[in-house]
Amino acid sequence: MDLLEKAVAGERLSQEEIEALFAYPLPELAAAAHERRLAVTDPEIVTYLIDRNINYTNVCTVGCPYCAFWRSKNHPEAYVQSFEEISQRVAELEAVGGKRILLQGGVHPELPLSWYEEMLRYLKRHHPEVRIDAFSPEEILGLERLTGLDAREILARLKDAGLDGMPGAGAEILVDEIRHKAARRRISTADWFRIVDAAQELGLYTLASMVIGFGEGPKERALHLVRIRDQEDRARERYGRGFAAFAMWTLQTKNTAYAGKAPEASAHEYLKTLAVSRLALDNIPNHQASWPTMGFRVAQTALFYGANDFGSTMLEENVVSAAGGYDRTHATVAQIQRLIRAAGFTPAERDVFYNVLKVDVPEPV
Repeated sequence: MDLLEKAVAGERLSQEEIEALFAYPLPELAAAAHERRLAVTDPEIVTYLIDRNINYTNVCTVGCPYCAFWRSKNHPEAYVQSFEEISQRVAELEAVGGKRILLQGGVHPELPLSWYEEMLRYLKRHHPEVRIDAFSPEEILGLERLTGLDAREILARLKDAGLDGMPGAGAEILVDEIRHKAARRRISTADWFRIVDAAQELGLYTLASMVIGFGEGPKERALHLVRIRDQEDRARERYGRGFAAFAMWTLQTKNTAYAGKAPEASAHEYLKTLAVSRLALDNIPNHQASWPTMGFRVAQTALFYGANDFGSTMLEENVVSAAGGYDRTHATVAQIQRLIRAAGFTPAERDVFYNVLKVDVPEPV
């Protein structure tokens, strides 16, 4: 059986076979990935989420050179938002029908665990219907070092305070040779998976992610995908649920110290890696397109390269935009609906677990 035929049939590919897919012509990969996507998700529907990104602080001790967002604690632009400021942003989301926030910051060297618990309780008290998916494995690792507690105990306390999920930011390329060359203090691959596993054990929402453009090649990308797939297998076996979806985007370095130090991943590379990801991750059915890094048109094209989701409205995005990403920090529901329809699909609002909440049937003319 041809490798593409094997992948379309949903058979498990080896790491070597996944690596070999990168050598196939892009149109062949696109056709195979799209066929697989149509087989495992609703072929008529493309989903989206109404949510908001909130970056509660930009203070960070990790100092990744490819991040333009972070500041040292004494920098004049450093900030920590008050509970009231964060609450106001949540209220703005509620006003447009959103019920989920993505709350992340830097690794702050001084904020105690009690501050995070109090923040979550404050937000749940004032916005009881809003999901809080917050923090990254890197932030939890920072709290481990600050408190001496392990990730499971920290996440359990945060869950008791109101945490609903821990998105999988900070994955980039889960190969230490690549990640430590790019940022020597970045969380290790083993710690990333250890903390994600603790979140999954506690029943928290998690998202698998990948960022390309660090100078990695097909071998490292294939290894990353295999490691994500293996974690999904483990989580399903142990806890009954793993990652909600897979999201992949390209590194943005325009305004960072990392600019010029690695070749930027092109739209061609993005689409090829997206297609390979769809074929490699046979156990994760939902794959996002990335309009914040690639723009609306490439994101539309991604719907024919394996993606079945257009991402979220975001309303506010600071990390990618600070690094020189596309000049958009949010999208309206109407924009997303229009782009999905123009690609030939029916838009549908979803929750974080990809349950369809509402199919957007156009009004009769």
